[in-house]
Amino acid sequence: MSQNASFKPAKRALVTGGSGDIGSAICRELGRHGHHVIVHANRNRERAEAVAAAICADGGSAEVIVFDVSCSNASGAAIASLLQHGPIQIVVNNAGIHDDAPMAGMDEARWQRVINVSLHGFFNVTQPLLLPMARTRWGRVISISSVAAVLGNRGQTNYAAAKAALHGASKSLAREMASRGISVNVIAPGLIEGSMAEGVFAPEQIKTMVPAARPGKPEEVAALAAFLCSDAAAYINGQVIGIDGGMS
Repeated sequence: MSQNASFKPAKRALVTGGSGDIGSAICRELGRHGHHVIVHANRNRERAEAVAAAICADGGSAEVIVFDVSCSNASGAAIASLLQHGPIQIVVNNAGIHDDAPMAGMDEARWQRVINVSLHGFFNVTQPLLLPMARTRWGRVISISSVAAVLGNRGQTNYAAAKAALHGASKSLAREMASRGISVNVIAPGLIEGSMAEGVFAPEQIKTMVPAARPGKPEEVAALAAFLCSDAAAYINGQVIGIDGGMS
């Protein structure tokens, strides 16, 4: 664990896929808001360690955990180890992968791989956190979806299906947990700067696709996530919030 010795964290926050572009921005923003951030990675521990180190260098508190969210056994063991140190009151389900192909040419493995990470990963990580969270009478569950789940996107039936499923699951979970002081919301980003979008779209294409005529920044998604994790956002619950420059 990395931690500033004088730091007294507000809440423990787990961010899956915390080593990626959007995930790392969310981690850093939650760290700036005083939370102890658990930066998750699947394979890229080195990058997760760098994110945790940056949070601590900024005066915050962070640690790293590595496991495969699509594996129920690995997820269960990792979450159990985290809960030994107390409840986690914020979880941001950001882990997700692309494996694009037109559905007519998509094999079952490609379909299952994307569903397993985004949808089964949501269950594997979130479910064991809920009862400990509920006992504190305060919690925030946020899932990072995509504009593709709202509009659809060619070559992404698997990805859009996985992310759209999070919308229904989150709306239902919000109804189940609201009386315990827990809000459950979804953020659906559009085209966001970073490694996944880099080199995919020419500037002219972006101007055609996005009414704002520019890609979003990971920090803009992170600012929304941090607000939803605040006390000021307690009455926002069961919502799918687009952050896509007007695409949806």
